[in-house]
Amino acid sequence: MLLAAALAFSLAAHAQDYPSKPIKIIVPTAPGAVSDNLARILAEMLREKWDQPVIVENRAGAAGNIGAEAVFRAAPDGYTLLFAVQPTLVVNKSLYARLAYDPDAFVPISVVAAATIVLVVHPKVAAEGVQQLIALARANPDRLNYASAGSGSTQHLTSELFKSRAGVKIVHVPYKGNPAAVVDLLGGRVDMMFAEISTALPHIRAGKLRALAIANEKRSPVLPEIPTVSELLPGFAVAPWWGMVAPPRTPSAIAEKISSAVAEVLRQPEVAKRLLDMGSIEAIGNSPAEMALFMRQERERWGNLIRAIGATAD
Repeated sequence: MLLAAALAFSLAAHAQDYPSKPIKIIVPTAPGAVSDNLARILAEMLREKWDQPVIVENRAGAAGNIGAEAVFRAAPDGYTLLFAVQPTLVVNKSLYARLAYDPDAFVPISVVAAATIVLVVHPKVAAEGVQQLIALARANPDRLNYASAGSGSTQHLTSELFKSRAGVKIVHVPYKGNPAAVVDLLGGRVDMMFAEISTALPHIRAGKLRALAIANEKRSPVLPEIPTVSELLPGFAVAPWWGMVAPPRTPSAIAEKISSAVAEVLRQPEVAKRLLDMGSIEAIGNSPAEMALFMRQERERWGNLIRAIGATAD
């Protein structure tokens, strides 16, 4: 009992003093990616709040698994954190036969932000809306195709969810990354794609792509005239998101302290505007408990879909 009391007192004191040295945020993508840019905005604001260095370190590769493993093996003291997009945290466990880390064991801190994605088609596709696209696909099974950044990517899983809900057969054309997929979509070599609005918007405005629907729960303020998929297929809602987690066994008091700071930073109008300017990215900043519940729901939803379609990334 004395040992337990001493340990509890030590953890509480550690959380009270946190942070007392530099913090490292590992981002499992290359510099310049949206995840990297978001992490650097967060690091900049946390640095000002805490008056401690907050360093962003990029460890790209293996669909985020390399960076995630590094954080998984780090000391559980709150000084090494992972900032990652949803596949690393809730999808890869269902896609890969073997992982060197357990995504479920990370200590949740906060869902930081969510992006808007839009269903776009090349202008050659004879559909002005989702209802027409579904009718076209049903009349021509396996004749239409869609691009994605690769098996297990957000575009892939969102498209498969759309196919399942709409009862259509559309062929998957995976690419090695988002840029190559967009290039072939613009060239008419593929028919459609669920793309982040920040990527698609310039091409939509130039008339090179046609926007049919927003995949998120609500319409986008940058394309208010475009309906959501859920207006035709109730309950369909997909929003790529970014979250921050800590190594397993990180004390909850430290996770709560970091989460509170992240939420405070995200409430600043300047930060919210910077995120919106990056491409209609919505600041969230929820609590560890809220993130834990949300991640369980996301794991179940995408895990069930992955098993149903037999997708793998090995």
